[in-house]
Amino acid sequence: MNIPSTQTNKQSFILNATVIVASLGYFVDIYDLLLFSIVRIPSLRSLGLEGDALRDKGIFLLNVQMTGLLVGGIFWGILGDKKGRLSVLFGSIFMYSVANIANGFVQSIEAYSVWRFIAGIGLAGELGAGITLVAEILPKEKRGIGTTIVAAVGISGAVVAWFIAEMFSWRVSYFIGGGLGLSLLLLRIGVAESKMFGQAKITHEKRGDFFALFTDKQRLFKYIRCILIGIPLWYVVGILITLSPEFGKAMGVQGVVNAGTSVACCYAGIVIGDIVSGGLSQYLKSRLKVLYIYLGVSILTLSVFFLLRDVTLPVFYTMCFILGLNMGYWVIFMTIATEQFGTNIRATVTTTVPNFVRGAVVPLTFLFGLFLQLFNNSVIWAGILVGIISLACAFLALRGMQETFFKDLDYTENL
Repeated sequence: MNIPSTQTNKQSFILNATVIVASLGYFVDIYDLLLFSIVRIPSLRSLGLEGDALRDKGIFLLNVQMTGLLVGGIFWGILGDKKGRLSVLFGSIFMYSVANIANGFVQSIEAYSVWRFIAGIGLAGELGAGITLVAEILPKEKRGIGTTIVAAVGISGAVVAWFIAEMFSWRVSYFIGGGLGLSLLLLRIGVAESKMFGQAKITHEKRGDFFALFTDKQRLFKYIRCILIGIPLWYVVGILITLSPEFGKAMGVQGVVNAGTSVACCYAGIVIGDIVSGGLSQYLKSRLKVLYIYLGVSILTLSVFFLLRDVTLPVFYTMCFILGLNMGYWVIFMTIATEQFGTNIRATVTTTVPNFVRGAVVPLTFLFGLFLQLFNNSVIWAGILVGIISLACAFLALRGMQETFFKDLDYTENL
């Protein structure tokens, strides 16, 4: 069903404010999301852990955080289609900001896990709401540019998180992240709700029905494809980069690999990769061609990474940057998810899809642990096998996926 939408010159300031707030919100989102990976070792050591416990408890806390993202993705997604994109955009920012401030006060693993779970719920909402809002406001020829700006600015939050963690203690780093988020709430003035959402409310169409994604075979497969194409992204970030000290040791890297530096290098690459992929998509007038290019090159990139032996720290960190550069299709992945579904379920999809991808770290780390046991605790072979599975899922998902570059988003789903 088509819905009319209008665009006036008066919206130009609102449009700019929306893109800015969505970009900065995602910036703080990524800062807080990746901060744990950056401060994992110093924070856990300050709580009395050493040795294998740093890895095992780190994976546990990462899984707790990602489980929170799964729960929050569903909650915020439904809320975004029922109550509006803005309620999710600012509600999620408030929740993850408060939770991250609380993370700075924890004195035990139990408290750490509780607040990482709550932070995960909060972090689940901002990106989906922001991308949905930007995509619905911009004309179809320009929405790829808008989402590229959001992604490029947002992902740079990981690099800033590394600089902050280098200059301050892990507790202060959490306080700063929470403070940045709360300061964003002051920008609420000047940001307007999507007109497409307003029109969808008038039609009284059923909105935000998460379970409707599973009641129609075609819709379900389309939803699963959107999730699977993003799996390699969080395989690289959640496994290879988060556990980079362990991989560096196994590869015989000359020096001690710092996880925070690995994250910063990887995300610096992702920022550039997202800008390039967004621009390439505009040039080729296609989302799918860009995905095939990036995933195809990633096979070579990952092969080189696993063949590294006895290299210096700069070489290892350069490889982390290249991995990020090759995984810089997050903006295309998010835009595709947004463009695949109608207005009355778009926020639900756009919010849940990236969080199911992030949450995929849970089964990926499970497989990683299983392969560790099967291959005599070899992180190299465990990483290779999980990578093969991740890439296979992504390539299979691309088969039959609809090209959405020129798709008109002014329609609703028949739920």
